[in-house]
Amino acid sequence: MTLSFFDQFMSPTYLGIPLIAIALVFPWILYPSPSNRWLNNRLITLQSWSINRFTQQLLLPLNPGGHKWALILTSLMIFLLSMNLLGLLPYTFTPTTQLSLNMGLAVPFWLATVIIGMRNQPTAALGHLLPEGTPVPLIPVLIIIETISLFIRPLALGVRLTANLTAGHLLIQLIATAAFVLLPMMTTVAILT
Repeated sequence: MTLSFFDQFMSPTYLGIPLIAIALVFPWILYPSPSNRWLNNRLITLQSWSINRFTQQLLLPLNPGGHKWALILTSLMIFLLSMNLLGLLPYTFTPTTQLSLNMGLAVPFWLATVIIGMRNQPTAALGHLLPEGTPVPLIPVLIIIETISLFIRPLALGVRLTANLTAGHLLIQLIATAAFVLLPMMTTVAILT
């Protein structure tokens, strides 16, 4: 049975159940829930310390109005970090290699950024559609091009992220296949590969 090199990126199923659901839920089981005790155990202390440090680093350059995004950005960071660390284990599935998950995360955050930018600073947000010093005949064309560029941005970034995540795995599989094919013909070259 020959498989395509890209079959490793398909969402696996077991007994008809898509494993992406289990892979999305599994990292949340790894994190302990906080307790109301006076003294916490080491794992909860380490978890709260790392979350506090990340939040502090995240909010350092932001004004106080941006601090309301701390909870969602910190939880997104923990989620993505645990998903990618889960993918380092052998024989596991990494959902972040799927375009659907990357687009599902990219589009709402992009839309929230655009809507909040239009609501809070409409002139600055609309000013990005037209570069300063543009000749008058080019203004309508540039506004259309920049608007299309704005709407394509989450798609382009999602595809780039998926391609970057899958390129390493694909390269490792290509090299492993080449070494396996070269083994009977040129053993030393296969070992070096």
